Order: sequence, then structure tokens, then C-alpha cells
Amino acid sequence: MNTATFVPRPAQERILAYTGGYMGISAVPGSGKTFTLSLLAARLVERLAREGDLGDREVLIVTFTNSAVENFRGRIGRFLREERGLLPGVGYRVRTLHGLAHDIVRERPSLVGLSENFDIIDDRTAADIKRDAVTNYLRTHPDTLSPFILPDFLARFRTIERDLQETAIDIANSIIRLAKEQRLEPYQLRASLDRQSGTWPLLELGLHVYADYQRSLLVRGAVDFDDLIILALRALETDAAFLERLQDRWPYVLEDEAQDSSLLQETMLRLLTQRHGNWVRVGDPNQAINTTFTSADVRFLRNFVEQNPALAQDLPNSGRSTRPIIDLANALINWSRTAHPHLPPEETLAPPLIEPTPLGDPQPNPEPGTPPFYFHTAQLSPEREVEMVLRSVARWLPDNSDKTVAILSPENRHGFRITEALQHAELPFDDTLLRSNMSTRVAAQVLSTVVGYIAQPQVTVQLERVWREVWWPRLGPPQLARLLREQQGESSTSDDDLPMPTSALRKQELPAPIAQFGQALRSLHSPESFVFPSPRDWLDELTWLDEMDGLRTVINAFRSDLQRWTRAGILPIDELLITIGAELFTEPADLALTHHLAVMLAKLAAEHAGGQDQWRLPELAKELDNIAQNRRRVLTFTDNEGGYAAIPGKITVATIHAAKGLEWDRVYLTAVNNFSFPSGSESDKYRSERYWARDNVNLVAESVEQIRQLAMGSLDDFTSGPATQTARLSLAAERLRLFYVGITRARQELIITYNTGRTSDSDPNPPALAFEALRRLRPPQAIR
Repeated sequence: MNTATFVPRPAQERILAYTGGYMGISAVPGSGKTFTLSLLAARLVERLAREGDLGDREVLIVTFTNSAVENFRGRIGRFLREERGLLPGVGYRVRTLHGLAHDIVRERPSLVGLSENFDIIDDRTAADIKRDAVTNYLRTHPDTLSPFILPDFLARFRTIERDLQETAIDIANSIIRLAKEQRLEPYQLRASLDRQSGTWPLLELGLHVYADYQRSLLVRGAVDFDDLIILALRALETDAAFLERLQDRWPYVLEDEAQDSSLLQETMLRLLTQRHGNWVRVGDPNQAINTTFTSADVRFLRNFVEQNPALAQDLPNSGRSTRPIIDLANALINWSRTAHPHLPPEETLAPPLIEPTPLGDPQPNPEPGTPPFYFHTAQLSPEREVEMVLRSVARWLPDNSDKTVAILSPENRHGFRITEALQHAELPFDDTLLRSNMSTRVAAQVLSTVVGYIAQPQVTVQLERVWREVWWPRLGPPQLARLLREQQGESSTSDDDLPMPTSALRKQELPAPIAQFGQALRSLHSPESFVFPSPRDWLDELTWLDEMDGLRTVINAFRSDLQRWTRAGILPIDELLITIGAELFTEPADLALTHHLAVMLAKLAAEHAGGQDQWRLPELAKELDNIAQNRRRVLTFTDNEGGYAAIPGKITVATIHAAKGLEWDRVYLTAVNNFSFPSGSESDKYRSERYWARDNVNLVAESVEQIRQLAMGSLDDFTSGPATQTARLSLAAERLRLFYVGITRARQELIITYNTGRTSDSDPNPPALAFEALRRLRPPQAIR
């Protein structure tokens, strides 16, 4: 949108008139909050330029995801360059909270006792450390959870052993998260627990794992992402002059997705804004869908808006959905506030209601479908529900190939069931959003491994990693089968004559011939004698290869790739990545990630060009490894702020969480039953209350309440049960917000279905309470 001809809506105009102070903004789905906040940031940068402060001062924008960082950065840069004639990239800084904490700590690491080259472990490594600590604790304390297990299950303990370990991991994670949020060290909590009377097995478990985890970080000379925020806060609180310098540097702070703010984020931004008092917080309390499994708390935004009413603003106009779908979403808000039988007022959905865009707006609301929404009330099993949805979308697609469609699920498992059915039905689909960060990280790690070798071809460990981590997984099942037959001394048959199922081949950790050659590579003294064999070929020394023609063929192909990649090392880093990615990947998401990383590395190379600090390929390879390990938290293709575009005629499959920020012409909301969307009722089912637990207690919630009371000094007032009930209501409120998010993804047509879950015929899951409340607005209609 050209801002020179942009005519703001009245609500946008009031926000863009901001000049200072505490301003809270409640933005409904599809209201253009990113555009509005970006334009406000650009105008504040222009104001700093007029005041002559652009060199030393910046507008600070804090957002939730790294893809949102790129989106904001690009929009603000375009506004400044095209409409204001200012240099993009100057006068503003866009960061996630972790990115901001990293900037602060990197500026003064010695202030918080860190070395200049401190490391940040990624979430995967942190999870592995904690999982190992839990496993070790349960091995030496096998009866930790026994007091909470029903007698029937104690008698058949092994049937629930795996679930017990997962529950123990959840308990440890929750205790560690809350302890860090309160900025309490393990030794402080341990000392407090030692002063309590009675036995507290859940706390013993959590504090032991917390202590082991922190020791492991100390040994590695590393911190995790929560520590990074805590250390940044410590730096700000320790050095008043440092804090004052940063307050002067960032005279305006704009916070996006403020409904997901946490206590640590609230504390940091309040410190940075306490001198100038210029803090804009934008969010939608009705889209706070991360509160039960993170430190996010919607109350911070709600309280901020209530405490600063003079500048409180709404962004109520949305051109995303057709009027009937807007009315449905508003009906959910009103029902939750006036008729929900279980949620207290502070847990219900909140105003503002969504309003359509004004007449003549450049984003008019779309025309409704026929019908605009439909509730499928038939009682179906999960499999039958999927069949029904696929029949519907198969009928709809041929006449609507120019439109977008999504099938949304409340959880990954049901989403994978949908993709399997779509694949079997040979319907076109895109499951990019359903994939975890793991698949993205694997692709980044593949690129990192190859570039690491190109940067250091003389290091045999790098060469062996390319063979083990990159090259052999690319072999097809026929090639693997032939290698295994050769290893066993069998005659070579047709590649199609597999001696075992493909799945069995793929489950092998590392086939023996592959591992044997990897060990040989690691012991190689001169990698050049293998990669560029002149005058001698190192392979001739490996006499055990003489009887394995198949492996030798594979190794020669591997060498050919190495030669080609080594010669490509003279290319600029972005061209090098794209060249390698084109050879290694075929999936669109992997190719898109390659391009994303290429652009990022090219920017870093430009920023560190010339002089003694110039980054060459080894430095860029190291930074790529940091990215692949997610130490910088930049792997964002599962984030949705600008990272995904729906494809007309192709069915998107995603969780509702992953769909936040996106929209489709037609949306199917599936599995809207009382298990996925409980209401807080005693009769509903709650996944956090384990089937083997006594009294239906939520052990994670009980442990969190125990650590909360321990942090205050005493456990004397703790009683079992209330924390479980509170957790039920919190989950019910969050799932109601998730339902709202699902509804507001639809532009023209919305189909809502439910299934009975994997329960016995005598105990099927009924539709969610909100499903039943909304469907009474209109009788069922036929859909295509």
C-alpha cells in the first residue's frame, strides 16, 4: 500500500497521531495492526530525524517471532525510503525479546559474569539435557510418582512407565520455567524446601532436575534463552548508567503481540521506558493462545490498557471476513461474557467486537459463501470425520481452483491423519505449517555441514560429517539394500529385489558399510588424496572395498559432489548456499529456507566487509551453524508473520496455532469436541489430567502451585485440588480463544465439525460447549 495515498481509518488515524506516553491498543483479527504499527514507527523515526537525533537514537520495536521481525523491518524500511526519503535501516531496531536481551548482554557481558564468547544453547539441546536429568532421577528414585497413581495402575506399572516419564518431564519443565520467571536459583529454592515440613516428591524431582540442568549449562559455558533475559535484566538493574544510556538510545518502545507478554518481558520493557514513558503495546487478548504452556500472560496487556485509559485505543475494523462470519465471531465474544456457565469474567473473551470496514475502504469485506458458515452435527469417529471433510473439499475444489482452502486441527496428530487421507485420495495439499521446527532445522543443518566442509576442507572431521549426516541419507532404498547385501556377502541382485521392507532399511541407525567408510575418512591424514586424487587415489588403500562394487560406486558419486562443492567455494555466500540447496533439496519449504538463509548470510557478509573484522567463509560458516542450531532463534518458517502464503487450489493442512495470522477463503475447523475444547465443566475431559492419577489431579498444575508457594517462603497453606481446578479454567479459556482464532481465519466460508475421539461407544466425546452455543444461531444448511 502506498502511504502517500493512504487514507487511514478513523481508528488508525487516532493511533498514528501518537506523540508519546503509554498507549495500549486492542487490535481485532485482520485489522492491519502490523501495517499501522510499522507506519507509526516510520513516523516516529522521521520525528527523530527532524530533531537531529537519528544517529544516536532509535525507535525500538519488540515483536514475538523472528519472521515478524523481518516483516516489520521490511515495511518500515519501505515507508522510510519510498515515502519519507530517509535511509532504511537507520533510526529503528526490530527485535524479538530474546534478540533484544542478546543485544543488551552482548554489549556488556562482563557485567553479568559472562565471557565475550559465551554460548547460547537452543531449545532442542536444553530439552535433551532436562530429559536426561529426569531419566537419571527416576532411575534412582523410581517411586517418585507412586503416591499419585491409582492402585490398579500400580499393579501394572510398566504399562504406564513411558507416560510417567513424560509427565515427570512436564513437571520439571514447568518448575524450571516458573523458577526462572521468578529469577530464583536452584540453591535458593532448595534451602527453602529444606525448611518445610512434610515430603514433597514433585518439588524434589523438579528442583533436582533444575540443579542438574544449570550445572550442565555452567560446564558448557552456556546460557539458555530464559537465562539470556534474566541476565539482561540483571545488567540493567546493576548498572544505572548503562540503563540510562539504553533509555536514551530508545526513546520510543513499540511492543507487538503484547497479549503474549511475560513477567520478564514486562519487567524489561518497563525498565527501558520508565524515564521517557513512551511505550505502545499492541495485541489482541482474544488471540492469547500460548498461556498454558509458556510464561505468556494476557493479564499484562489487559492491566496496561485499564491503567492507562487516556491513550487506550481500539483497532476494530477488519476487512478479512464476510459479515456473517464476523457476526459469528462477535456472537462467541458476547456468549462467553454473558452466558458461559463456568468461566469467571476475567477469563472470558474481551471487547472490542469486530467491525466491518467502512464504505469505500480499500479492503472491503468479501461476499459471503453459500452458506457462510455451517455446523456439522453428526456424531462421527475421527476417521469418519476426516472422510466427510475430504468428500466436501473434493466436491468444492474443481469449481474453486482460484480460491484458498484450509483444514485446521487443534493438534498435530489429527492433522497428520488428515494429510495421510489427502495423500491416499490424491488431493493436492500443502502441510508446510504442520511440520515442526525440527524439519526446518534439519535442512539448515544440512547446509551448515556442507558449508562447514567447504570452509575447512583440510579438516577430516568436517569431511566425515558430510558423508554421515548429509550424503548417505540421500541414498535410495535400492542402493541401501545393495550395500547391505554386499556386507553380508550375498550376490548382487536387481536393485528392485529388496531383501527387507523399505521401512526397515530407513530405521537402520547407520548401515555398517557407511559407518566403516566414515571411520576411514576420519582417520585420513590428507583429505586432498581422496577428494582430488592425484597422483594417487587413497581409495586404493582400502582393500576391503574390493568386494563391494556398490559401495565404491556410491563413494565415487560422493567424491564427485565434494569436488563440485569445493570448486563452488569461490562464490559469494548467498550464491554458494543457493547452489548447494538446489542440489540437495526438492521440497519447496527447504528451497525457500535456503533462499532465506542466503539473504541473511549475504547481509552479514556485507555488514562485516573490509578491515580486520571482515567475515570470510569460515566466519560465515560458523554463523550458519549458530543459525542451524537455532542459537539465534532465526528458524522461522513455522512462524506465520509473512513466512507463508496459501496456494489457490491447494488444501492447506495446519494446526489452529500455526494458522494464527493467516486467512483462507474456505476453512474447515475439525475436532471441535469437549476434549480439544473443554469448557471448565466437571464432566469435560482434560488431557493434562492423566488417566492413571488419583483424584483426577493435574500433577503439573499442582507442582506449579507448590513452587509458587515455596517461592513465597512457605508451603503451609498448600492443599491438593484447587490448582487442578484453576488449571481447568485456564485451559478452557485458552481453548475458547483458540476457537475464536480458528473462526477468524475464514474469509467467505466456515465449516465446523467435531468427532467423538478415541473413546468407547459408551463414552463418546460430545461437541464443545461453544460449538453447541453457536450452532443455535442458525439451523443446519446444506454445503458442497
